[in-house]
Amino acid sequence: MLVYDEFGPEKILSVYDPRVGMRGVVVIDNTALGPGKGGIRMTATVGMREVMELARTMTWKCALAELPFGGGKAGIKADTKAMGPAKKKALVESFAKALRPLCPSLYIAAPDMYMGEQEMAWFAEANGDRSACTGKPEDLGGLPHELGSTGYGVFHAVRAAVPFLGWDLSRTTFAVEGFGNVGRFAARFLVEAGATLVSVSDSTGTVSSRAGIDFSVLSSVKDETGSVTAYASAGRPVCQVGPCENVFTAEADILITAARPHVIQAGDVRHLSCRLLVQGSNIPLTLDAEELCRETGITVIPDFVANAGGVISSYVEWKGGGKEEVFPLVEEKITANTTRVLQSALDRGTTPRQAALSLAKERVRATRPLAET
Repeated sequence: MLVYDEFGPEKILSVYDPRVGMRGVVVIDNTALGPGKGGIRMTATVGMREVMELARTMTWKCALAELPFGGGKAGIKADTKAMGPAKKKALVESFAKALRPLCPSLYIAAPDMYMGEQEMAWFAEANGDRSACTGKPEDLGGLPHELGSTGYGVFHAVRAAVPFLGWDLSRTTFAVEGFGNVGRFAARFLVEAGATLVSVSDSTGTVSSRAGIDFSVLSSVKDETGSVTAYASAGRPVCQVGPCENVFTAEADILITAARPHVIQAGDVRHLSCRLLVQGSNIPLTLDAEELCRETGITVIPDFVANAGGVISSYVEWKGGGKEEVFPLVEEKITANTTRVLQSALDRGTTPRQAALSLAKERVRATRPLAET
């Protein structure tokens, strides 16, 4: 069931191309601050409800980061593991052509799950306007994908949150769900800051070690085998290998989600060992699960606070800036917003999400007063 409120969604477009079998949806949630900004994800299960939730997250993310964007999101329903590059290219190009009336005036695309620089190149070329998306290759005016700006932002969210818990970051342990572009970079920066990685997962399973996981070895193993679980046979200290969900119950001070949505439900909270949960992925927890986290003493940094590094990087690309601008701006905005949100939550006696939502809504309303306010 579609749910509308004072903020949106403003436009929902479902598209279908029987010639190539492309089925897609784009949701423009709110354009009070600018065109809707948000990535395109390509999965076999993506649907309108998921895209609507993600578009709303982008509205708050851009508002809180004080960027000239509104919230948007898109999805192409397809199983990327069951197709070759030619088929994927055809789907992306068909979707880009269907969105020509919206891009870039009302919606600016970006990479998301199973969509990267190459897909953004296809999208920009088929759309006919390079400003229709960010996350493009450098030769098309994009910023290098390997910068890891989202993971860098997640790292700074952790670093800003640790003092609120009275911790020394170099003495903490952490677990990461997902060892992709977000999780890998977040883990790298945390390890460089002295934290100890004790558990990590990908789509093949989870590997854990109380003695700590060597990031450089793990990264090499992942590149060579495609699986983090292969780390256990790489001559390292005693490790345990298990299913993907084991990462959530790992004994670690900090848990970083960096992969799939809706992975932690209310019933899962009692099994969590972490005291700080940082949402590097979008909508990984249900709202009732976040409330239960607060009741059980787990501090949760919301997705639209912690993982805004990617859209901040997109902003730099969109305005024609260089890669040297990305990290300083990500650090500045993520650190300030995480600190502001956690302090506001303490002062108001609310969850960090409620505090962050209040700040984001104030910024949207200040730009374009709404009828219900």
